[in-house]
Amino acid sequence: MINSKEVLYSYGNNDECFTPAYGVKPILKYIPENAVVWCPFDTEQSEFVKQISKQNKVVFSHISEGKDFFRYEPEQWDVMVSNPPFTNKRKYFERALFFNKPFALIMTNTWLNDAAPKQLFKNKELQLLLFDKRMKFINNGAIANKITFSSSYYCWNFLPKQVIMEELIQKH
Repeated sequence: MINSKEVLYSYGNNDECFTPAYGVKPILKYIPENAVVWCPFDTEQSEFVKQISKQNKVVFSHISEGKDFFRYEPEQWDVMVSNPPFTNKRKYFERALFFNKPFALIMTNTWLNDAAPKQLFKNKELQLLLFDKRMKFINNGAIANKITFSSSYYCWNFLPKQVIMEELIQKH
């Protein structure tokens, strides 16, 4: 018999995939001026930290530094922007909604087939920043060329309208 809790809250072995700079750029114009941005799954080398810090103050944290998203919160922040692990998606979005602050988190579009986003956003308006093509994440220092899924920014109280389409401009 399958233990559903083990399946729902399993640990992925491929969760350290990094967002390239061109995947961060489309969200930049939607970050409020003067907002302090928390990047909760990021180190100083993250493209989120590098790109956002050009226009906003950024606080970043990463589990490798002992700052577990489920136990840690910076003293001051206004909005959250990042790429959470795709394993245990529901738990990350539950926690993000718990803060009751605007957020934009990258997630696979196949998650829309699950019950979790329908349940989590039943009484809160889910906003999507969709892309015109699939983003190629960086895994173990290499760009993944065989992307089997598309992804978007799943947002709450962040975008000016519920669905926005942006172009991903990948520079070679």
